[in-house]
Amino acid sequence: MFRTRITEMLGIEYPIIQGGMQWLSTAELAAAVSNAGGFGIITALSCGSKEGLRNEIQKCKALTDKPFGVNCSMLPDVTSGERIEEYVDAIVEEGVTAVETAGRTPEPYLPRLKEAGIKVIHKVPAMRYAQTAERIGVDAVTIVGFECAGHPGMDDVTTFILVQKAARVLNIPVIAAGGICDARGFVAALALGAEGVLMGTRFMLTHECWAHPRIKEQLLQASELDTMIIERTIQNAARVIKNRAAERALEMEQRGVTLEELLTVISGQLGLKAFRVGDMDAGVIACGQVVGVIDTLKGVKEVINEIVDGSHEIYRRLGKMGIG
Repeated sequence: MFRTRITEMLGIEYPIIQGGMQWLSTAELAAAVSNAGGFGIITALSCGSKEGLRNEIQKCKALTDKPFGVNCSMLPDVTSGERIEEYVDAIVEEGVTAVETAGRTPEPYLPRLKEAGIKVIHKVPAMRYAQTAERIGVDAVTIVGFECAGHPGMDDVTTFILVQKAARVLNIPVIAAGGICDARGFVAALALGAEGVLMGTRFMLTHECWAHPRIKEQLLQASELDTMIIERTIQNAARVIKNRAAERALEMEQRGVTLEELLTVISGQLGLKAFRVGDMDAGVIACGQVVGVIDTLKGVKEVINEIVDGSHEIYRRLGKMGIG
C-alpha cells in the first residue's frame, strides 16, 4: 500500500499523477492512468472551449469510474480572455476531483473551486511560488525541476534540490515532477519528502498516448543530451526536444526577434501538427531530460505496475543493507 496525503486527498491507490500535456492529455490517456490506480489529467487548453472540455470530461467518465482531474493553464495567452472562466465553469459543473493550475496564480478561482469541493494543485518551478500558493490556500503543490519537460522556470534548479526544500518548508503536500519515469525516481522523490510524483514524458511514451508512432520512435532513441531550453527571452523558458524548430527558435531569440515572429515557430498549432503527421521537425515538442532513461514503449498499466513492484523491490534491497 502507498498511503500519503496525496492518495487520501485524491482517492487514488498510488501517488502517481499524469502530467497535463498540451494536445496529448486526452480522456483516453487520463482514464488509462486512473484505471491503473494513478491520477489521470485532461488538459483544458487542448479542448478549445467550454463545451469541448465538457465533452472530454464526459468521455473520461465513460472510460473510468476512478478519480481524475483537469489541467487549467493560466499562462498569459489565455488568462486575459474568457476561456479560463469557461473552463472553470465546466470543471465545476462536471464535478471533477481536482484541478491542476499553472502559469499564474489561481487565487481568483479558488473560492468557487473550493466551494464545489474540488481540490486545487498548483504547479510551480520555484520555492517562492510554492510558498505563495500555500499562503493563498491551494491544497497541494507540484514543484518542477530544471529537468522537466515544458516550463521549468528561469532559475535552473533541479528537482532533487527543490523537492527536499519544499518538503522542509511547506505544510501542504508536495508532488515532485521532473526527471521521474520509474521506480527509482519514484522512491527517490518519496525519500526527499514528496508525497506523490507527476510524470509527463513517461506517459507520452505509452501506447495510450495518441502521438504519432514516428514521434514516439524517435523519442525512444533520444538521450538525456537531446533536449534544449528555448523561450528564455520571453521569460517563459521551455525544455523541448532538439529539432529544427527548436534550433530555429533559439537562433531567432539570439537575433532579438519580436514575440510575433517567434510564434511562427513555437506556436502550439505547429506542435499539434508534428504529433499528428509524425514530423519531428514540424514544431517544438516538450520533452524532459528523462527521455534518456526511457527506451521502451509500454502500456500505462505496465508503467504503473513496474513502478509499484519496483518500489517494493528497492525497499527490500535497502532492508538487506540495514536501511528501513
